[in-house]
Amino acid sequence: MKVPFLDLSLQHCALRQEALAALAATYDATRFCLGKDVEDFERNFAATLGYPRILGMNSGTAPLHVACMIAGFGPGDEVITTPFTFISSAWGISYVGAKPVFVDIDEGTFNLDPARIEAALTPRTKGIIVVHLFGQPARMDEIMAIAKRRGLFVIEDCAQAVGAKFRDTPVGLLGDVGTFSFYPTKNLGACGEGGAFVARGERIHTQARHIRVHGSDRRYYHDIVGGNFRMDGFQGALLNVKLPHLGRWTARRQEIAGRYLAGIQLAEVQLPAQTDYGRSVFHQFTLRHPRRDALREHLARHDVGTDLIYPVPLHLQRCYAGLGQGPGSLPIAERAAATCLSLPIFPELTDAQVDHVIASINKFTG
Repeated sequence: MKVPFLDLSLQHCALRQEALAALAATYDATRFCLGKDVEDFERNFAATLGYPRILGMNSGTAPLHVACMIAGFGPGDEVITTPFTFISSAWGISYVGAKPVFVDIDEGTFNLDPARIEAALTPRTKGIIVVHLFGQPARMDEIMAIAKRRGLFVIEDCAQAVGAKFRDTPVGLLGDVGTFSFYPTKNLGACGEGGAFVARGERIHTQARHIRVHGSDRRYYHDIVGGNFRMDGFQGALLNVKLPHLGRWTARRQEIAGRYLAGIQLAEVQLPAQTDYGRSVFHQFTLRHPRRDALREHLARHDVGTDLIYPVPLHLQRCYAGLGQGPGSLPIAERAAATCLSLPIFPELTDAQVDHVIASINKFTG
């Protein structure tokens, strides 16, 4: 039995007629940049997931960049974030001329470890970017307590955590700003690039809305320095088609994860941590094993697709070599990068495929 790591065609084929009809309506109405389709999606996303308002943007990186602009980060400032994430989590810091300061992660959840933040703080620290990695909420109560004591601006990177909550609060509403990605592989994926910006306060929301469209609230008048971060109409239309299915897709991901957690019995394996403060929406199901590469080869021989997410932590990327955080400086993130393996976990997987993955893993003798 063949089990791909991910097969987007299954989801898109099921929605083909509805998606094409939505695209045709957008095309015929020439609603190409922002417009009704994006406005409908913004309203529907906020209502469905419990946000006061959102702004659609043209990628998951864009709202992170906008958030760093609004926070006022700049040259000479330091912003704490995790080294075990996609590079976009740090790009916004670099785009505004500030310095990323990478802090090690929690062994179980792979998220930023609040216990290690204090030691990294300096008089130049201006903020924290928290990533809810793989769909698992970070320990926001502890992180926000530190931020409030030190007056730090907190950005939540929710790219992999759409629909997740910290206790009863949707992620993105705990810090000052929340950001989302609708890259095609995400739990709610566009058919291209897309993202969203969330803020609790109206002032920050308004500032982001202006930045999104060249720093302008009316055509040809530019009150602040902005950019072009607009979501296009086609992506808004497609996301509106997909959004009503998100709850069912999330439940299926959690069901698959439950089968993995109950069924995988391999010695020395570390399965994703389960917490009492937030249930993962399982963008990824990522385990750890000391012989990860051999396990991956074994699964490939059994026609099970896997992926390495993320094989090189950010502090060891060439682009950040000048920061001085070399090999050995963040050992937990480095061990995670060397031992993590992500399994198939998309809603269209059948129970038989999931059982095949479990059986194949349990046969590994290394």
